[in-house]
Amino acid sequence: MTEPSTHHTTSVAIAGAGLSGLCLAQYLRLRGIDVRVYERDPGPFTRPQGYRITVDADGLTALRDSLPPHLYELAISAAGNPGGYFRFTDQRLRQAFKLSFDADDDAERQMDRQVLRSVLLLGLEDRVHYRHEVTAVEPTADGRALLRLENGRHVTADAVIAADGIGSALRDRIAPDGAPRDTGMAGVYGRTPLVQNGTRILPDALDRSGVLALGDRTGRAVFFTTMEFARPPAQAFARHAPGAPAPDIEDYIMWGVVLPRPEIPAGAAVNDPVALRQLALATAADHHPFIRRLIETSDPAATILSTFAAGSRPGPWALPNAAATGDAVHAMPPFGAHGGNTALRDAALLGAKLAAAYAAGGSSDAITAALAAYRDEMIPYAFKAVDLAEGMMRRLTGSKGVQQWVMLKLLPSLHRPLLPAT
Repeated sequence: MTEPSTHHTTSVAIAGAGLSGLCLAQYLRLRGIDVRVYERDPGPFTRPQGYRITVDADGLTALRDSLPPHLYELAISAAGNPGGYFRFTDQRLRQAFKLSFDADDDAERQMDRQVLRSVLLLGLEDRVHYRHEVTAVEPTADGRALLRLENGRHVTADAVIAADGIGSALRDRIAPDGAPRDTGMAGVYGRTPLVQNGTRILPDALDRSGVLALGDRTGRAVFFTTMEFARPPAQAFARHAPGAPAPDIEDYIMWGVVLPRPEIPAGAAVNDPVALRQLALATAADHHPFIRRLIETSDPAATILSTFAAGSRPGPWALPNAAATGDAVHAMPPFGAHGGNTALRDAALLGAKLAAAYAAGGSSDAITAALAAYRDEMIPYAFKAVDLAEGMMRRLTGSKGVQQWVMLKLLPSLHRPLLPAT
């Protein structure tokens, strides 16, 4: 990656090389707009940032609009096959109800975050600057924006975009009333190899199916689903991006254990994958044996903690030439598969607004108007997703009521467990 000088100038400066920031950079690059991305991490995969996401029609459309055709084909080729099921069960894996998904080519599908980020980085090698933590943004006298970096460098840009996640360093300056709310819930996530000792560990009854197993105790649930690649990433990259580095990753089962945040131990255990896996096992102690085996046989180093927050609706951007995307502006709990798709949708929408502004001459007023128009269109769909995700989390993990009785007692009583209790 190239190193910028102490003072660099660009059209668009993006803080954060996550899904939204990289997708926006791809959109702008494809349309000939100078863009730079500044990331605090020392490299693209130096820390775990989650595993599998479900990319729906909105996410697929955003990727199609943002990527060159060969990279979009790569993303699809290295994803999972469309179609499948999602089951809501009790902790004994007795089904309450099942959702079915189409197997059409344009239907939603599973994508691995590491693989998708690898795709989004292709072609941006000279535009993503690692070890460049952003610290502040401020207006300039000529109607532009100045992005300050921790290493003493600074960047002047027509527009600065905060895409640096839930802990955004720029949000308080751009959207001072948009700080996320703590929901009081958290999740411990892990990854378990799908094939162990030459055998698939997923029973046939759960093939191509995600599961949310609700616990008998308030605030507990376990989620798991399979990330099975339609084509191994190495093969997909060799076919669609010859010579590009391919992620070394095999099929796996992703799982998450949901629990109240006060039950997370304080101190070093939060950053200790082995201790987090033990916490997950203890929280899921009353769940079906298959769930416990998933956790016991997972990669111990791949266990991570995520605290669940919900974004607050911001007012107009406080700086005329700055905006925010993704979790930096609308964090949401991971219920309903909305977060990643909303971030990708942001990127394509914001990219389209900026591209139109540059096509009209790229004046400061045009850029300001583009960022304001993006916000006005983003707020309704993004915070609808926030409300849906938080509402689903509350309904499924909150205090027991009629809906919980139906989900945990009535409907499961009509079904046998999906798996034997051994």
